[in-house]
Amino acid sequence: MTITGEQPGTFDRNTRALSLLRIAVGALFLIFAEYKIVGTQFTLGGGFDGWIRRFLADGAAYPFMIPVLRGFVQEHSVAIAFLVAYGELAIGLALVLGVLVRTASVAGFIYMLALLFSSNYPGADAAFWQYFGASLDHSVLAMCFAAFAIGKPFAFSLSSVRARRASVGTPVIERIREIQGGRSSVIIVPDTDRGAGDDRAEHRGA
Repeated sequence: MTITGEQPGTFDRNTRALSLLRIAVGALFLIFAEYKIVGTQFTLGGGFDGWIRRFLADGAAYPFMIPVLRGFVQEHSVAIAFLVAYGELAIGLALVLGVLVRTASVAGFIYMLALLFSSNYPGADAAFWQYFGASLDHSVLAMCFAAFAIGKPFAFSLSSVRARRASVGTPVIERIREIQGGRSSVIIVPDTDRGAGDDRAEHRGA
């Protein structure tokens, strides 16, 4: 009989679909970061601070975020602008390449919540459902990041490539130990190709 195991670097359809979504979100963040880093308007030209002022002037920030935006964010607007720009770049690279995906996803989730509470307040008199409607700019991405952090979107990634290469040429005895240790699934395949003559030869050799 032949013992085979689930090969490292192979993934089911759901994992591949979640991984494609991971790459798409990462590409979006690379686009977001590009204009912030290539130019200086966002970081050094007052672009970031202009957005904060607009949030405050339009009443778009949740009430509990107003003191934070005025007392901390605006006081350190240049430093936070660089943090935003290069943070988006880091998140985008991590998601596209499949490296440190959970770390990047947790950071992205926190970032989306910060933007949501800073710019998606529908007003004190808004209906309950309008809070969700107003948050769609950032809540959808926040849910994507939550899925990446909880799930295993590791297909089409550098980590899966490394795992696949490491499995090539692995000695049979090590693969059997991995299987017996419960680290991969086991399929017992009967050797139907062997003829009766082969069995007789083995008996004679015994």
